[in-house]
Amino acid sequence: MRTDARVVTATNVDLQAMIDAKRFRADLYYRLNVFPIQVPPLRDRPEDIAPLVRHFARHYNLRMDRRVRKVPCATVEALIRHSWPGNIRELQNLIERAVIRSTGEYLDVPLDALDDGIGVSGGTGSNRTLEEAERAHILATLKGTKWVLAGPRGAAVRLGINRSTLQFRMKKLGIERPTVS
Repeated sequence: MRTDARVVTATNVDLQAMIDAKRFRADLYYRLNVFPIQVPPLRDRPEDIAPLVRHFARHYNLRMDRRVRKVPCATVEALIRHSWPGNIRELQNLIERAVIRSTGEYLDVPLDALDDGIGVSGGTGSNRTLEEAERAHILATLKGTKWVLAGPRGAAVRLGINRSTLQFRMKKLGIERPTVS
């Protein structure tokens, strides 16, 4: 049987580099690469965040029979400052959670979920140095693991490095475990 079909694919990796590294088939790439559309990541399109929040809020309002009507300005500003490493899916999941937890007409976005150090710019925006970003990321991971360095749920595993490497980076960056008084 003959069919006429179109395949739409998306990826966040450089397929040409994967072909060069022999990790993706060149013939498949050329079959898929008929009409490429480049969409920049959400962090590069802050003007799209507010309309997307409204869209997802309306969608989940209808789906869950909720009555969320308003999004506080402070919430939108915090969402715009976030770097969105999970792109639009991260925003969509956050808004779904927000609609679930909202009890009134205001969208109750769990902004503390953004304060994990992964996507929030620590007040200095994109001018933050690599060392500052690394320090913030390690600190956030340590807090998330309650300062457990090793083991299957330790910070080293979450960061994808050895325990000794983590200890070295902590010493270099001046990160010390807070003392409990």
